[in-house]
Amino acid sequence: MAINKRVLIIAGEASGDLYGANLVKAIRAVDPSIYFFGVGGSHMQEAGVRLLRHAEEMAVVGLPGAKRLFTIIEAFREVSASLIHRRPDLVILIDYPEFNLMVAGRAKRHGIPVMYYVSPQIWAWRSGRINTIRGRVDRMAVILPFEEKLYQQAGVKASFVGHPLLDIMALENKGGSLDRRYGTNGSCQLIGLLPGSRGSEVSRLLPIMLDTAALLADMIPNVHFLVPLARTISREQINPYLNGKDLPLTVVTDSTHEVIRACELVVAASGTVTLEAAILGTPLVVVYKVNPLTYWLGKRLVKVNHVALANIIAGETVVPELIQHELTPERVAREAINIFHDDMRREWIKRRLRDVRDQLGNPGASDKAAAIALELMGAG
Repeated sequence: MAINKRVLIIAGEASGDLYGANLVKAIRAVDPSIYFFGVGGSHMQEAGVRLLRHAEEMAVVGLPGAKRLFTIIEAFREVSASLIHRRPDLVILIDYPEFNLMVAGRAKRHGIPVMYYVSPQIWAWRSGRINTIRGRVDRMAVILPFEEKLYQQAGVKASFVGHPLLDIMALENKGGSLDRRYGTNGSCQLIGLLPGSRGSEVSRLLPIMLDTAALLADMIPNVHFLVPLARTISREQINPYLNGKDLPLTVVTDSTHEVIRACELVVAASGTVTLEAAILGTPLVVVYKVNPLTYWLGKRLVKVNHVALANIIAGETVVPELIQHELTPERVAREAINIFHDDMRREWIKRRLRDVRDQLGNPGASDKAAAIALELMGAG
């Protein structure tokens, strides 16, 4: 089949890889001849994107080390060269703003239209980037309800397409199968431990989560812990943290949403998972920890009062957040027990999480974003 259009698509994080894959599928459902290449992960690769670089090479929390920084610079050079030698008809950028806004500048210089899907968090920090976006991006396809007005007021053409998680999770209906698949007792009280999708997150958070689990195992009868691994994390990476731990615990793969749905409560790294829990109505305790310098800089730059997206959208503290020096096994266990044993508080959290879910719009984000992409490249 002849190639009619070329699209450069870039996602430097695990969640962006999944959103990008679904967007590629939605575009190809309209025009299967469109050729995609760029930066992404296994989901995008499976969707037919020819990867110049894998997202695992690019992901970073806080300040990158010298080796990772060199990799990112090399990737930028390769992507920049592709704008000339492959001349895409459209550039689609997904989150990952430090890298992607540089790519947007190069694309603009070459007269290539740019669509940004999943906005940088300009409402949280570095709000001045909206001026950069206005000069480099032709269209924003935003996924949080308050972002559309924010951009439009700044003179940026933006459309709220809804959150892509609603599409992803609408396709899943596997609840109740965990006991059969992983051998947990059907009468167990399940608690999920979700340490994140990056190695640095796992190394900082999983040991604290496991120590928390040891405390909770003495407090909650017949409790069982589930640790769902992101695609970016291997069992070998977490084995050193599990060695010597005598816990009622099962490690599972490719089952994050199943785990959240099945559990009474989850302890989770701050990130997209807070919205996944909101959509599924599962109470959670949000935890996060970065290196001290990153935290010091963040405290001075970040303008929001919460780190969990569910709390940011709700405009109040719906689920507890334990960050940096507050993050200890004792504090996490205390918050978890308070939710676990307080029926009124647990039901209030569930009700407010449903409100958050309602604000995320309706399913169809990928199709709406695909329509914008096809319009920009004059296809379909």
